[in-house]
Amino acid sequence: MNAAETACKLASVLLQYPRPALFEGADRLDEAARATPRAARAGFAAFLAWLRAEPPGEVVGHYVETFDLRHRCALYLSYHRHGDTRGRGMAMLAYKAAYRRAGLLPCEEELPDFLPLVLEFAALHPEGMALLRRRRADLDLLRRSLEAAGTPYTHVVEAVCALLPGLRRAELRAVRALWESGPPSEEVGLEPFAPPEYLSGLTGGQEAR
Repeated sequence: MNAAETACKLASVLLQYPRPALFEGADRLDEAARATPRAARAGFAAFLAWLRAEPPGEVVGHYVETFDLRHRCALYLSYHRHGDTRGRGMAMLAYKAAYRRAGLLPCEEELPDFLPLVLEFAALHPEGMALLRRRRADLDLLRRSLEAAGTPYTHVVEAVCALLPGLRRAELRAVRALWESGPPSEEVGLEPFAPPEYLSGLTGGQEAR
């Protein structure tokens, strides 16, 4: 696993619901952070320092408050552009197509645009990193929302952004417009989903771990 793949894997772990294993493995997380690209290390170091300083119960409560109770901090990338509208369904098809091109399928219990799942994909296959690059503007919308919420999770998303090319002028204009207006609000009845598991091969192949 190269440095960028290590960064994607680490970010995927840190953005999932904080279970006991996360706190028990703090030393390994620090080691992984040191193996990431230089541009991403400061973000990971800042988040991991907060993780070590906070009681686990406080971290869990903060995670729920940030990602479950704030729509604009949702970890579903296409939400920030499409909200709960029919346009989001088309975005989902594009995500699924990217997984299929790599010979992988996401867990059926999770939406394919769930950021920890996309990051796991990027750690496994070049198509996953290409998908992140194509969704760079959506990632920046999430980063802005996390920054506005004042959460240390901003540092993790900043570390991921540091792995990717910067936004072009047209993308920046689109991001600013979407940030000011917020996600569209047409309801389409999307159901809640469980935390992510792993990606598996279409024909019993590679499993993301």
